[in-house]
Amino acid sequence: MRRVVHTVSGGPEVLFVEEASAPRPGTGELLIRVEAIGVSLPGVRRVRGGEPQPLGGEVAGTIEALGPDTAGSGFAVGDRITGICFGHGYADLALVHTATASRVPDGASAVDAVSLVRSGLVARGALDAAGLRPGESVLVTAAASGVGQLAVPLARLLGAARVVAAAGSPQKAAFLRGLGADEVVGYDQESWGEPVDVVLDAVGGELLPRAVAALAPGGRLVAYSSGGGTVQAYDLLAGAKSVIGFQMAHLLRTRPADYAAWRDELWALHAAGRLTPAVHATVPLERAAEAHAIIERRENLGKVVLVP
Repeated sequence: MRRVVHTVSGGPEVLFVEEASAPRPGTGELLIRVEAIGVSLPGVRRVRGGEPQPLGGEVAGTIEALGPDTAGSGFAVGDRITGICFGHGYADLALVHTATASRVPDGASAVDAVSLVRSGLVARGALDAAGLRPGESVLVTAAASGVGQLAVPLARLLGAARVVAAAGSPQKAAFLRGLGADEVVGYDQESWGEPVDVVLDAVGGELLPRAVAALAPGGRLVAYSSGGGTVQAYDLLAGAKSVIGFQMAHLLRTRPADYAAWRDELWALHAAGRLTPAVHATVPLERAAEAHAIIERRENLGKVVLVP
């Protein structure tokens, strides 16, 4: 089988395809024939820095084999599923643990699955962590990203009265308004308008203090970025503001019932035509470097997906 790897850290150019043996499913694992792979900013950042490691993430495909202790999982060979691969996910065959796996409904494609479920769960979980109440206002950074483009309509569906989309390029404004944003602001603008009750921040770094400053008194910022950043305690104390960290892995470990319920909610909204993920590009597996370059240049309007 083919898989995309890197042996040194760097930009998209360090990615290459190699031939490898098919993985064997271990305890609680499912072996799938991969049909779609979601590309994310955290994954791109991991290639840039740190020790080389397998390129995992969200995948969707058809089960080819079951590992030990999966007989009671409800899955069978031939089922179409989506889930998280913690090993080599940029590949023709990949392993998915049953804890993260869910069936892809009839009529939905593998591309739909990797564009909706993982990113939608991050968006839904971040809004829950913020304690969003009906009538409040929300600002979403990286609003054109795979997560952001779902967070904008989800905020509205959960009762937000005003949704502000923040992005790094003015060319994204029409796309973001099409998602339902009331206002679109650029990172370089001096003002982001009236303060908001909630900020969902996927950027971090130097943008984090500005995101905190955008909060109204008593506002909550949920950080789910891998970009880091520093917040001064006084900036929180002066406005009784809060910064909350959100991580999907923690949610899966500690609140599996919510994980499952929100996953079902996402598919129900999708089936009803109320939540449709935007796909910027589908790129062949062997051109994974091109997919990473799109993300690095911040060109994407929605999800970038690899297809074997």
